[in-house]
Amino acid sequence: MAGCALALLPSAWTHAAAADRLRTTAEAPSAEVAVVFGAGLWNGRPTPYLATRLDAAAELYRAGKVKVVLVTGDNSRKEYDEPDAMRRYLTGHGVPDDRIVSDFAGFDTWDSCARAKQIFGVDRAVLISQGFHIRRAVALCQAAGVDSYGVGVPDEHDATWYYGGTREVFAAGKAALDAAFKPDPHFLGPKEHGVSRALGTPTG
Repeated sequence: MAGCALALLPSAWTHAAAADRLRTTAEAPSAEVAVVFGAGLWNGRPTPYLATRLDAAAELYRAGKVKVVLVTGDNSRKEYDEPDAMRRYLTGHGVPDDRIVSDFAGFDTWDSCARAKQIFGVDRAVLISQGFHIRRAVALCQAAGVDSYGVGVPDEHDATWYYGGTREVFAAGKAALDAAFKPDPHFLGPKEHGVSRALGTPTG
């Protein structure tokens, strides 16, 4: 029993860290930046889960609640490019291309959060993901120094949803370690000014 309790502590931490920071799309606070986390591609196009996240981001943009959408995902292989697929989807749903910024090295949630802060200079954001992932995303972005609110988009409770929920129990352990030790992302690189340019603010 003690072992089970210890194993669940990281998951309890993510729930506590995000407890008062979860909103629906309609209730989301205004923020200059929305961050959309990658969720896979099918034949070069966003999976249904990723499309639902992008739909929420487009809705927030059209409502005037966010000014820029930062899409963060995996482009570790030439033939696999989440950010560009996300960009194409958003432009097809009414978000201007110059209001979309791509992070091609968002290899996991911690990397996406740390790079949003360190590389793109994001201080405050609305995060968009599925309900089973959004608490961990908020907890990690908070730990990375991004004042974050989370929009957990609804989805059908299919096999992917149950897999994602189960995976979160184990992923929370890594998240707790990332929050505690704050490792550098897999790829850091130079600072990028895409967000500030999209907002029309000086880059310094």
